[in-house]
Amino acid sequence: MALTREQMAQRVARELQDGFYVNLGIGIPTLVANYVPEGMDVMLQSENGLLGMGRFPTEEEVDPDMINAGKQTVTARPGAAIFSSAESFAMIRGGHVDLTVLGAFEVDQQGNIASWMVPGKLIKGMGGAMDLVAGADNIIVTMTHASKHGESKLLSECTLPLTGAGCIKRVLTDLAYLEIEDGAFILKERAPGVSVEEIAEKTAGRLIVPDEVPEMTFD
Repeated sequence: MALTREQMAQRVARELQDGFYVNLGIGIPTLVANYVPEGMDVMLQSENGLLGMGRFPTEEEVDPDMINAGKQTVTARPGAAIFSSAESFAMIRGGHVDLTVLGAFEVDQQGNIASWMVPGKLIKGMGGAMDLVAGADNIIVTMTHASKHGESKLLSECTLPLTGAGCIKRVLTDLAYLEIEDGAFILKERAPGVSVEEIAEKTAGRLIVPDEVPEMTFD
């Protein structure tokens, strides 16, 4: 079975460390806020100018002025700070974010990422992804392994305009967790019930499969 969006967020949350400043991109990455381990002190940053983003609000807690970069309503945790987007991007460009989690259309075996536009389709703008991948060393990409038409998104070379070059080292898809090293995807973990053969079939780029590939586990 492919991972659900919530399971993907849970798996990313295992990469959090106490004291981290973390930027969560639009989509699946925003769900990570709901799975920060109990007792761990993590400050979540939203590039529109919020450091200390909390979980999604209940109906009673909703404040229409408190939103993340994807225009979703959020909460602020104790100690949070609100500031301009210029200051937010100074944090990002200055390398002060410990972990960045963002989505993508394509990632290739050289660590290139394409995430901001599909030629011929309406785009709202490139957003903050270019700054994030240029300013961060520790990046996790979350994405589906293949398109709805079954075409691989893990490629030997990206076909769409790049967001960043040679900057991605870790990818979590709905089928697997992989790391990129020496021009290849290395299969580290697989989703429960998903075979190595299925992952290999849906990976267009060079794939290295160790002798043992453990299944992810979820409570």
